[in-house]
Amino acid sequence: MDLLQEYSELKKTIDYHMDRYYNQDEPEISDYEYDKLMIRLKEIEKEHPEWVTSDSPSQKIGGTVKREAGVKVTHNVPMLSIEDVFSEDAVCAWVDKVHAMHPDCTFSVETKIDGLSMSLRYVKEADGKLHLHLAETRGDGLIGEDVTANARVVGDVLQVIDLPYDSLELRGEVYMSHEDFEKYNEEQERLEKKTAANPRNLAAGTLRQLDTSITKKRGLKIFIFNVQDGPDEIMESHGRGMDILKAAGVPVVYHKICKTKEEVVRAIDEIGRMREELPYDIDGAVVKIDHIAFRQEFPAGSKYSSGHIAYKYPPEEKVIVMDDILVDVGRTGKLTFTGIFHDPETGKPARLCGTSVSRATLHNQDYITQMNVGIGGEYKLFKSGEIIPKLNGCVKAPEHVFEAPKVCPVCGEPLIREEDTADIRCVNPSCAAQLSRTVAYFTSLDCMNIMGLGETLVDALIKDGYIHNYADIYALKEHRDELIEKGIIGKEKNTDKLLAAIEKSKENTPDRLLTALGIRNVGKNTAKQIMNYYDNLMELADAGEEELQNIPDIGATTAKCIHDFFHDEANIELLERLKQSGLNMQMPEKKEMSDKLEGKTIVVTGSFDNYSRKDMEELIVSNGGKATGSVSKKTDYLVAGEAAGSKLDKANSLGVKVLTIDEFMEMIK
Repeated sequence: MDLLQEYSELKKTIDYHMDRYYNQDEPEISDYEYDKLMIRLKEIEKEHPEWVTSDSPSQKIGGTVKREAGVKVTHNVPMLSIEDVFSEDAVCAWVDKVHAMHPDCTFSVETKIDGLSMSLRYVKEADGKLHLHLAETRGDGLIGEDVTANARVVGDVLQVIDLPYDSLELRGEVYMSHEDFEKYNEEQERLEKKTAANPRNLAAGTLRQLDTSITKKRGLKIFIFNVQDGPDEIMESHGRGMDILKAAGVPVVYHKICKTKEEVVRAIDEIGRMREELPYDIDGAVVKIDHIAFRQEFPAGSKYSSGHIAYKYPPEEKVIVMDDILVDVGRTGKLTFTGIFHDPETGKPARLCGTSVSRATLHNQDYITQMNVGIGGEYKLFKSGEIIPKLNGCVKAPEHVFEAPKVCPVCGEPLIREEDTADIRCVNPSCAAQLSRTVAYFTSLDCMNIMGLGETLVDALIKDGYIHNYADIYALKEHRDELIEKGIIGKEKNTDKLLAAIEKSKENTPDRLLTALGIRNVGKNTAKQIMNYYDNLMELADAGEEELQNIPDIGATTAKCIHDFFHDEANIELLERLKQSGLNMQMPEKKEMSDKLEGKTIVVTGSFDNYSRKDMEELIVSNGGKATGSVSKKTDYLVAGEAAGSKLDKANSLGVKVLTIDEFMEMIK
């Protein structure tokens, strides 16, 4: 194989593995193997720079071209707002005004998607088809931001439109479905991160992401609602233009052509009835003059598009009676509260926005107390964003305001309320409500790193009664034949492979086990810091709160979390079982420490010839520094190796000093 052929094959191989890792979340090779491929690619490109093209894996971040932040674009056609009206009488008055000048004028009544606007510019290329050249956010209506890279990974955005035009500019609304929004928030809750307030805000933040792989993963969609510029065929009648686009495979908004004001009102009411069945949010109905040439005769000011109005549906509100308050435990151990109620007029669930509603989230104890919530109380209920039912004030107070239980309703263990938060939690790692998350976290990459034992398999093993807590993982080998027979893990080969990975995990250093225990506020870096001060994990288990606070960066809250965990009877029993199973509790002999990096926060990225990333992080810690995984304004240095990627870009944008491996080694000599 000659060098050019090797280079071509190498690009294909790396592209394939980029896709498996970044886009499908199913890598087939290790990071080390991937890094070796990338290093060889760069060696060839250094020898033959004339071969390098923009689609080379060395020129891409995360498998796709990275969007450049802040690139401004002046709109060919201003992207203006639409004037709102709030009554059907106002709609009728506007239709009468149009008919006074153009008696035969028709109107398009459409769903008003609750998202953010984006325009798409298409240009004809050599194949005679229209190709996407530019995507822009609305910005201030005159100047927007170039988001072409992200638009290319929005599934509904056509990259090519088979229409016989020289150019075309479309305007659409980017949105997120209820399903994708809920999926995102469920994942955030699982990771104990901040959830999104609503689909519209999440869609807006996602479209502006710098990493297109994140945009693609979140599943944005688009509906086209206007032709900004194009040939006469598509610019005479708005409705006909939408139909032409739809026939070409372009996703367009629901639209209905109406002749009279009565038909317009009926169409608005029809959209109002269907909005609860839609898998996405709408925030009204838009009425447009269908004959585009007439629109300029009906201006609404410099801020608004001529010839359009947007009807906003009035919020519905009902008085309900609270029947019960359900308490549940989420996958992170946090208590959730749900109010169950009925409509006192009908004795049935309340009807709001076309649907029956019988329950609403009550958030936390502070909210319950503030809203005076209790059984028998009467409350105003409305739908926030026409989707989520919420209480809107107390009409009649209950005899008693509800108070959260003192023990977990699932496992009976005492609950704790976290300092400076409204959250009440069950911290029992064996609690059935959070067992799947607890065990999956224990086996994850930064913890015990048991490859193959992910959440799906953990759920199956819990369901079949093999796992009741994470100590049971190390007893699975006792059920080998039974597991093979049932096929829970797979056939003999897969079962033995997993059992071998479990056995190997016993060799991990105690700091990884400490991370895996899932103690509140004790992540990977904190666990490493703590275990620098103890010879073994059992010694840490005996430490008092005051002693723990002597460790740098360990405050009173974290010290209490650690102390309480190791002095809980259930946890003491679990720890003893892990010890009896042969897990390593002893830290390796400590290398001589220095303070050359004291007070410095350092991030390592990329690959190095003679050091793994773990080696580099250990060098930082052993010289008094703090090794973290993400770049921020608090980062002092970024040590960058081959294929440094997005962390290097972020460091440069924040002005963080970037070091080569040689410069770093010079610092710790």
